[in-house]
Amino acid sequence: MVDSCRSSRVNTSYQADTLYTNPDGKGDLIEINFRKGTEHNHPLMAIWIEDTAGNYTQTVYVAKSIAKGIFEFGDKSAGKWQPGSLRRPAALPVWSHSRGVQEDDGLFIPKEETAIPDAYTGPTPQSNFVLYARTDNTLPDQFYVYFEINQSWDWNEYWTNTKYIEDEEYKTSSQPALVYRVLFDKNVTNSKPVYLKLIGHSHYSGQDGTIYTDTNTITTAQKITESVSVRISEH
Repeated sequence: MVDSCRSSRVNTSYQADTLYTNPDGKGDLIEINFRKGTEHNHPLMAIWIEDTAGNYTQTVYVAKSIAKGIFEFGDKSAGKWQPGSLRRPAALPVWSHSRGVQEDDGLFIPKEETAIPDAYTGPTPQSNFVLYARTDNTLPDQFYVYFEINQSWDWNEYWTNTKYIEDEEYKTSSQPALVYRVLFDKNVTNSKPVYLKLIGHSHYSGQDGTIYTDTNTITTAQKITESVSVRISEH
């Protein structure tokens, strides 16, 4: 659910949408605070948690179009764009491979029949947002929070629209998805926010879940996000 009005619970000096996921979870209430950068333009996002050994724990938010396998502009068979089935494995491949759920066609991205439950999804925020997400179970003292973001049509001098001319999935991603991460330690900081740092980018067409740490070729995509932080919410 998205609330277009600024929440009175959010202590910020800027306008931000408020999102809520997994309200029936039995664990911690974590707060994700996202500030858009100057190149923000309808990106797709996923946020998830892993343990300190790198094992996937759960998704706390993923864009509805990726979660459900249906895009608002996914079908043009009638001569005009309308909602339709569409899967984009290059969009958020680190998240999708981290889940470890491989579909019968070999892809790790959900299909309509295996869609992510509504509790963990939502429409893509169009600006700054604060996400309140209840985890399924109480989190350990230390855990990783990951954030992956990808924006179509953001070509640059290295990631050109002719770089992998025969790779259709690459064309849906342009510059690869960027991955941010932070190790959260409840013993050090609980209610205070900690900031995720850029740690690399995804495979350019989503063929694996590797995080490629060389970001020298990534330009405008680094300006989609100004900052993203996490804290255990007091509310």
